[in-house]
Amino acid sequence: MGGCNLRLPTDRGIPRWEDSASFRVRYARRVSIGPRRPGATNLPRRSRRDRHARDYPESPPHERRRFTTDGGVVNEIITTAALTKRFGSLREPAVDQLDLHVRRGEVYGLLGPNGAGKTTTLRMLLGLQRPTAGTATVLDRPPGHPEGLARLGALVEEPAYYPYMSGRDNLRAIARYTGVDTARIGAVLTTVGLLERADDKVKSYSFGMRQRLGVAAALLKDPELLILDEPTNGLDPASIAAMRELVRSLGTGDRTVVLSSHQLGEVEQVCDRVGVIQAGRLIAEGPVAELRGTAAVWLVAEPVERALHIASSFEGVEAVHAENSGLRILLDPDRAADLNAKLVQAGVRVSELRPLVRSLEDVFLELTGPTPQEVGS
Repeated sequence: MGGCNLRLPTDRGIPRWEDSASFRVRYARRVSIGPRRPGATNLPRRSRRDRHARDYPESPPHERRRFTTDGGVVNEIITTAALTKRFGSLREPAVDQLDLHVRRGEVYGLLGPNGAGKTTTLRMLLGLQRPTAGTATVLDRPPGHPEGLARLGALVEEPAYYPYMSGRDNLRAIARYTGVDTARIGAVLTTVGLLERADDKVKSYSFGMRQRLGVAAALLKDPELLILDEPTNGLDPASIAAMRELVRSLGTGDRTVVLSSHQLGEVEQVCDRVGVIQAGRLIAEGPVAELRGTAAVWLVAEPVERALHIASSFEGVEAVHAENSGLRILLDPDRAADLNAKLVQAGVRVSELRPLVRSLEDVFLELTGPTPQEVGS
């Protein structure tokens, strides 16, 4: 064999690579140059199983819990603590000290303008990007842990498919690659409304249909946690409405859905709780109703002094503020008719009485304006 120095076992006749001169030279070089990184050893490359044990040490499953003000227990499926991501030498971080709390069984919306850091955050939660600082827990495991990934599905940015294959065949390929039972393909196609076009080639699909196919792929594992990055981005109004209904249906039961969006209407109509992110920082988090604040009614009446006195003493009124030509009364709009009757009975001439319900858009613009306000400030 010349200088190759291969030894052939007599029983199988198969050359052993580790007996070759080339292997001995490579091994000697690795030993002589020292560790490649802090904590590395001068040993040959570890097996995949050994590297897995190093990166994901076994620990008993645990549930991160937080207690509510009324003594109840909140079971969180995602938590982050001071999660930060910087890219290269950029001065400002893409994600800055982010503290998220996503509860099991809810639809959670990560709301923010384009470039706020939503996609970067989701990629870190999926283990696709390593954070610069901070920690995160997803499904009681570190991001990217195989046991966690087996229990979640995700659609991040625009998915890629084989255009010459049908939607069904694409899902079949994904299922085989990920070790999922192909029997679920028909069910997920029905869920996303693609069953009738399942055997058409993907190159004939519209953008909205490809997005729905991406959701179908994410649902193949019947995941506990579903992460959707801007699922309505680039869709026409009809497709947005269809995707909104789909997300709402997926959020029923025990499944948790996390979606990022800059579409206020989508988040307001679909989500149970919202986190508002601006310039990589979380500036608000809570139920949509809480973010809107207390409902109010607007009253224009004469004489103003008498109307102010009656409204201030009316049952259910939290506060009355005189603004311009009217009164802003913090009161459940459902009680407006009772207030109107009380005012008329007292001889007050009511010319306008209407509900003032802040939309999520109002809150969003207040929070993400030139001087965003921190929660509780």
